[in-house]
Amino acid sequence: MIIQRVVLNSRPGKNGVPVAENFRLEQSTIADTVPAGHVLVKTLYLSVDPYMRCRMNEDTGSDYLQPWQLSEVADGGGIGVVEESKHHNLAKGDFVTSFTWPWQTAAILDGGSLQKLVPQLVNGRLSYFLGAAGITGLTALLGIREKGHVAAGASQTMVVSGAAGACGSLAGQIGRLEGCSRVVGIAGTDEKCSILVQEMGFDAAINYKKGDVAKQLRELCPGGVDVYFDNVGGDISDTVISQMNQNSHIILCGQISQYNKDVPYPPPLPPDIEKIQKERNITRERFLVLNYMDKQEASVLQLCQWIQEGKLKD
Repeated sequence: MIIQRVVLNSRPGKNGVPVAENFRLEQSTIADTVPAGHVLVKTLYLSVDPYMRCRMNEDTGSDYLQPWQLSEVADGGGIGVVEESKHHNLAKGDFVTSFTWPWQTAAILDGGSLQKLVPQLVNGRLSYFLGAAGITGLTALLGIREKGHVAAGASQTMVVSGAAGACGSLAGQIGRLEGCSRVVGIAGTDEKCSILVQEMGFDAAINYKKGDVAKQLRELCPGGVDVYFDNVGGDISDTVISQMNQNSHIILCGQISQYNKDVPYPPPLPPDIEKIQKERNITRERFLVLNYMDKQEASVLQLCQWIQEGKLKD
């Protein structure tokens, strides 16, 4: 069978900015027969995520991330439909997903590596299983529950950076659902800020490209910041941390501003900010959702319930 696939054509370098030429679309073939225990799937959705920048490097900087190989097909979160099955638990027409889905139009995959999906759980919107009801939603929910220490009725203020991104927009909504009394997002355009407030239920949003972010934070978070969902790192995070309260918590989800730089993860804080963190006993622990897969099933069901009830938007 003839297919199309996306392969890694070149590496941008540890300190380089990725460009389209780093990838190559090519024609290839897969076997015409499906071996025992495997299925033929047609690709429906692929997820492109910030962590993939690290996989473009020969050294990903992380022991749990494997690098993409040159001239080999890229992979990540994906969803497809079974077109032929030689696996006892999967049938033609089943929708399935995997964290290691190849970036190609069709593939023969080990049925044991796939998870069957129930479209009704997300009101038929399959792509939600790569977003609000997938690894992105799990990252937001488990990050808040495991590292945010949100308590209903505690009048906590949460700030989310990268708030208009897939994970950030969910984190703000989930922070509210878990009990935060005030949620403020930080994004890069007025349009994104407007969507966060008008559609995602944030109390306020700051365009970090306009005005004084520190001043706006003080005005919008007069009681200080209790929980910070950190997606970006860098100067934005330094500004937020400087306004965090005693015994507050940083959910260290991502450091997007640092991904094109050759720095350790998580990047060290500047000395003055590190001093604030220590003096105020602010927790800043590395968070990896894959360490909490024992809570995956119950957490996905919670996310799906919120989606069905209209409380969570992707």
